[in-house]
Amino acid sequence: MRIALRHTGEVGVRAGRILLGERRLELLGLIDRSPSRKNGDDRVVRADDLSDYDTLVTDRLHGFEEDIRMAANAGIRCVLWADEEDPGDNVVAGANLASGIAAALAVQEVSHEGSPLSVRIAWTEPGTPLRGGEAVPFPDPVGARWGNESGLMVDLPFRAKGVVAPVTGQWAGAMAEVTTATPSGVSRRVVGVADLAAHLEALALAAAAIESADGHYAADEHHAWNSPGFLASALGAGLTVAAHTME
Repeated sequence: MRIALRHTGEVGVRAGRILLGERRLELLGLIDRSPSRKNGDDRVVRADDLSDYDTLVTDRLHGFEEDIRMAANAGIRCVLWADEEDPGDNVVAGANLASGIAAALAVQEVSHEGSPLSVRIAWTEPGTPLRGGEAVPFPDPVGARWGNESGLMVDLPFRAKGVVAPVTGQWAGAMAEVTTATPSGVSRRVVGVADLAAHLEALALAAAAIESADGHYAADEHHAWNSPGFLASALGAGLTVAAHTME
C-alpha cells in the first residue's frame, strides 16, 4: 500500500500519523515536502513520481482541483477531505466527519435494522452553541446539544434528515439515530462518536485513504462512506463508537 499525501494543516498531519500505524503501508509520499529528519520512519519520503503510488490524499478545502489533476495524470484515485457534489471520475470526496463517519454510522445501522421509519444524522461544526432547536444526544465529552436541520452533502440509499450542531472548543461529534418498528413497538437506536475534532476528521481521511489504496471503491463511486470497509478502517485506526437503544 503506497499513499501520497498532501497536507496543509493539522488534519492532514494527523492523517499521516494514523496511516503510519497501518502495518500494510509501504510508502507515505509527501507532496511538495521533504520528510523531517526527526521523523525516523523510512517509509516517509518525498513523493516525486505519483505513478509509484496507489492513491493521492489531500486535506485541502480549496484548490484541491490541482490534486485531482495530478492524480488523474498519474492514473491513480484522489481522495478529498473536502465535500464536492460532482467530483468526477476516480475521485472520492467527503472523507470527513459529517459526510464520511456520520453517514457511514447511519448506513451501518439501517443495514442491521432493515426498513427504518426515520433516520436522523447529526454532526457538530464550529460556531456559537444554540439555545434551542433539535435536541441531539452526542456521546460525552460533547454531550447533548441543540442543532438545526441541514442538508446532507451525500446521497444515501434511504431518506435521512441532517442536523448540524454548532459547538465551541476542541471537541466534535457525530451521531446517527434510526427509528424502526418492532413487534413490541417502536425502537430507537442511537450510535455516535465524540473526540478531538481534528482527530475525528483525520480518522475519516485516513480510513478513506486505506480503502482507496486497497481498491475498495467502485469505479463510479465518489463518496467516502460508500465502501464496505470504510467504517471498519476507521475503527481499526482508533475510532470508538457508543450506542444506545430505546424501546
